[in-house]
Amino acid sequence: MESVTGLSPRLLQAVIEKSNLSQRIYDNTFAVMTKLKEILHELASELDEELEERLDERVRIEYRDRGKYEAHFFFGENLLIFSMHTDIFRFAPGDAIWNNAYVADAPDNAACGIINVWNFLKDSFEHKRPLDEGYLVARIFVNREMQFMVEGKGQGAFLRPEFGRHQVTKDALGDVVEAAIDYSLSFDLLVPPYQSGKVATAEQFNTRLENSKMQTGKRLGYEFETEDIK
Repeated sequence: MESVTGLSPRLLQAVIEKSNLSQRIYDNTFAVMTKLKEILHELASELDEELEERLDERVRIEYRDRGKYEAHFFFGENLLIFSMHTDIFRFAPGDAIWNNAYVADAPDNAACGIINVWNFLKDSFEHKRPLDEGYLVARIFVNREMQFMVEGKGQGAFLRPEFGRHQVTKDALGDVVEAAIDYSLSFDLLVPPYQSGKVATAEQFNTRLENSKMQTGKRLGYEFETEDIK
């Protein structure tokens, strides 16, 4: 039997439930993104004041709001980019997350919004070097119940098996920000191989493309693997 919309009641109910679920997760993830912006803004102000006499005046500790879904945090030669994806994701069948009773008993708990945390060199943006590489250092997952977990280096307190036991709080998000900063500071810029930049053309210098010729980035070599989340 069709409903007044032309859809079967079962399909209509599925549309309602899935749409409401996605919207709730989006709202939760956006709330977390907003809270992260507040934390980053406060941190930048506090550090700028605290380090005023101890930090070279040419070195910036700075927060920049880049719109609804993105925030930049500059510290020294580093830039952390917090970027919220607007879509909602569900963990694939066979993923280890399904071994967690919190997810296995309520599959909708496995639907999450994602906030990615990237580490770039500040100069990559300051000097407009579009080919410079940045690295994903963390992913923050937020679900319908405002539970969250973090995948990445330096967030040892938030493991996949513990998903469902970490409510979003300002202190918890502050720990994630601190861990991302700590991890980014642990890796210095590596000298590129001599062979990669020993030849250049006059045109590259005349058109100021030399920065793109020598691609720059921290060589973290990080991929999200189960053994890395520790």
